[in-house]
Amino acid sequence: MKAADYPARSTAAEAPHVTLREVARASGVSLATASRAINNAPHVSPAKRAAVMAAVARLGFVPNAVAQALADGRTRLVGLVAQYFESPFYALMLRGIEETLTRAGHGLVVSSGHWDRDEEARCVQTLRARQVAGIIVLTGRLEDSFLTSLAAELPVVVTGRELQAPGLHALRSDDFEGARAATRHLLERGHTRIAHITGDAGHPDAQERERGYRQALRDAVIAADPALILPGDYLETSGARAAGTWLQRGTRFTAIFAANDQMAAGATQVLQCHGLRVPEDVSIVGFDDLLATAHASPPRTTVSLSVAELGRRAALAMLDLLAARQPEVTAPQPQLVVRCSTGLAPAAFCA
Repeated sequence: MKAADYPARSTAAEAPHVTLREVARASGVSLATASRAINNAPHVSPAKRAAVMAAVARLGFVPNAVAQALADGRTRLVGLVAQYFESPFYALMLRGIEETLTRAGHGLVVSSGHWDRDEEARCVQTLRARQVAGIIVLTGRLEDSFLTSLAAELPVVVTGRELQAPGLHALRSDDFEGARAATRHLLERGHTRIAHITGDAGHPDAQERERGYRQALRDAVIAADPALILPGDYLETSGARAAGTWLQRGTRFTAIFAANDQMAAGATQVLQCHGLRVPEDVSIVGFDDLLATAHASPPRTTVSLSVAELGRRAALAMLDLLAARQPEVTAPQPQLVVRCSTGLAPAAFCA
């Protein structure tokens, strides 16, 4: 079901007089059925649910949120455990989630886990205390067993994992194929000395992106050189540090594949400060396709994960679970976006 299928809610000022009894009468159902339909309770036929929601939209009915919470122990709030609010990646995903849930009449309560398992668990307990109707977890370090146990109590949507359990829906982007496509793009332009800045080794997506990089080299019958692989942490500073280390060591490379756009931006800055041109001397590819990537200098080639769309689909999956439906949405497929930061390999190595 699309977000547009969930009627937008009117404000109390527009129709304060409309009662649940009037909604039930207008939709031709009992008062109890109307209440169950509005509260996304199970055991309501699709036809009756559609009739009730059409009456809600037509009459401008606004449920009493306090009464709803008292009736079923849940609010119309959805909890979200993100990682870093300051990250452009999470900002994009948050936008997709918030817009979709708001359109469907749900509020959003957001907390940040900072990639710390204990902090994420604390966030979950705080959200449960707020009586949220469900929780969306953006990747993180919580154990699968924790999430499956949580899903036995309320709907859970999680990104960045392959996990199946009753009441839980997982969305995982194909980081492996995205990374392989990025590395293959550089190989096709004649680059054989391709450096890689990894993400945090504890992140499943970072592991998959490094695996995709290595597989592309293997496909081209090129051995991965350990000297060309340095760790990062997804922040600009780690990208800058990796590039500076290679230059200081005199490591030979003609291209860099960074595991995200922020590290690619940090590496680009260092290269340019050392008088190296992108892409004439060094080609650079990032990952995620954040908003600033298209406006970088030069505009950067990257792998798009359609981050805002991923957030929208996570929200749609939550709406399905709240309505006792099995979600069918999947993560968007990664797409290589070629811009100006990649070119043919230069005749001489850059360092």
